[in-house]
Amino acid sequence: MKKGLRVLLMLLLALAVAVAAVGCGGQKPAGESKSGANTASGGQDQNQKMKVAFVYVGPVGDAGWSWAHDQGRKYLAEKLPWVETTYMENVPEGADAERVLTELAEQGNKIIFATSFGYMDYVINVAKKYPNVIFMHCSGYKTAENVGTYFGAMEEARYLSGMVAGKMTKKNVLGFVAAHPIPEVIRGINAFTLGARSVNPNVKVKVVWTNTWYDPAAEKQAALSLLDAGADVIAQHQDTPGPQQAAQERGAYGIGYDSDMSQFAPNATLTSPIWNWGPYYVKIVEAVKNGTWKPEQYYGTMKDGIVDLAPFNKMVPQDVRDLVEKKKQEIIDGKFFVFQGPIKDQSGKIRVQEGQKMSQEDILGFNWFVEGVEGEIPK
Repeated sequence: MKKGLRVLLMLLLALAVAVAAVGCGGQKPAGESKSGANTASGGQDQNQKMKVAFVYVGPVGDAGWSWAHDQGRKYLAEKLPWVETTYMENVPEGADAERVLTELAEQGNKIIFATSFGYMDYVINVAKKYPNVIFMHCSGYKTAENVGTYFGAMEEARYLSGMVAGKMTKKNVLGFVAAHPIPEVIRGINAFTLGARSVNPNVKVKVVWTNTWYDPAAEKQAALSLLDAGADVIAQHQDTPGPQQAAQERGAYGIGYDSDMSQFAPNATLTSPIWNWGPYYVKIVEAVKNGTWKPEQYYGTMKDGIVDLAPFNKMVPQDVRDLVEKKKQEIIDGKFFVFQGPIKDQSGKIRVQEGQKMSQEDILGFNWFVEGVEGEIPK
């Protein structure tokens, strides 16, 4: 009996070992998914969505800058169903931005798009701590092994919108509501002025600074002050339609920004220089997934489709439309360059000689106004 019992126990033990071996036979090494992707080294598990995050300086409902970026986020989610997106809105350009960026990195986001100039140093700081996360900073100029920058030649659309304003003004006074005195904003004011004066040499552009990206009341008040100063067309580098609404209330015209703002001031907004971020976001995410992403300083053009001009409002005459469309095609075909000489500054001094093109470095570092601008750049 004892011998028979021992045999039985040995058989049961062998059976248990066999079952355990079958149960463990399909297990992958640590750090590897069932698909074979090495997730520990940063690869993407094919059965898991890639997490991509966006950080906005204003609310997604601002109808301007943050709204345009969020449309790009939605486009990305629609085109790439294997991507899971999230966003943080109303994030100030300060130390709070570093906290938000850190939280998003900790949450497992593989790519983080920081969409305001003032996030730049915080992006660089956080990127050092999370080398396996890709950071993309909009409108900045600092890069790292896992940090790229991106922006677009909005001066092309600005120039065209200036042509519209120069043709539509009756007082030869245009107003420009400007956010912060940084090269990006100065560049836009200059391009707008050059466009306006190309069709109407008598035009003057008055500038008022708000020192805010998003403040509907302040933006509208700045526009009203320009209207009081004689402007009959209001342009802007602001995130809300406030300036356009001010123009409509006074029976004036407006040039929006970021998105087509005509729906908010249908009797005023003539057109708007606009952003189209979606295709670029798809391109970046696919590059990261495929392992082909490299840090770069992307500066897209109208030919790329990242910048454009919104449809003309009904108030814009056909001859003006034709004139602008012709110039737009010249820009796309590379036959016209916005910042090509001769270009004078406010004092009348020639800064860019005839036939000479400004370098990209000088364009990105604009710190002076062209002839025709009335206003100062705060130091």
